[in-house]
Amino acid sequence: MISCSAGLIMKKPSRNRRDHAPRSHRRARDEREVRVLYEDDAVIALDKPAGLPAVPVAKNSNAPSAWSLLNDELKSRRQRAFVVHRIDRFTSGILLFAKTARDRDALVQQFLKHKPLREYVAVIRGHLEQESATLVHYFRKEGQLQSLSAQKDPKAARAELKYKLERKLRDASLLRVLLITGLQNQIRVQFFAVGHPVIGDRKYHPKEAEERRIDRVALHARRLEFVHPRTGKTITVESEMPKDLQHLIKSLN
Repeated sequence: MISCSAGLIMKKPSRNRRDHAPRSHRRARDEREVRVLYEDDAVIALDKPAGLPAVPVAKNSNAPSAWSLLNDELKSRRQRAFVVHRIDRFTSGILLFAKTARDRDALVQQFLKHKPLREYVAVIRGHLEQESATLVHYFRKEGQLQSLSAQKDPKAARAELKYKLERKLRDASLLRVLLITGLQNQIRVQFFAVGHPVIGDRKYHPKEAEERRIDRVALHARRLEFVHPRTGKTITVESEMPKDLQHLIKSLN
């Protein structure tokens, strides 16, 4: 157990001999903890809590981030952390880093080609007409926001995801979401676009500031599958649902 400068705790798992990191059956984790879900000589996957930036924020580069905490820890082992992908600050769940530039480059190529399986849990307002479907939109980034645009817009990027209903809740739905592309704020913008904002998403739906059962966006990166950059084997990493999201779902049952 390593104490970090941000008051966070980084926990290391025992080495998993299989190429699969199962969900933990231990006690529910403290929301301040940054847990290591999978680690070997090439890669390391963290369980990022909501509220912690994935990387340093430009306006406050000295504030803690998942990358800075990990990099500080790896320095003691004469290793480095290289960013592979990012998840939103107020989204919890799996965040992958590499330990060398070569491994990072190989993994980034996988993400650019949309090869990794990226599964999220989302709680949205209301009930969708279809229990499973594919959503396709086109985004144009304006400052820190993604705006909907037209396919013919040369500056627009294609956003695609698939969803499946896990459970109907009271005026809400628990969804399993698979990212096909991986744009910033993608899940939040696409469900807002179809009239079902993610609960707690104040950025795109300011009315969510009135939500009291959860103080962040109800979105969790639950599962990640990628090809190991050295062995070529498929690695599966899973993260248990955090307590605040469990509480929200229970309150909506």
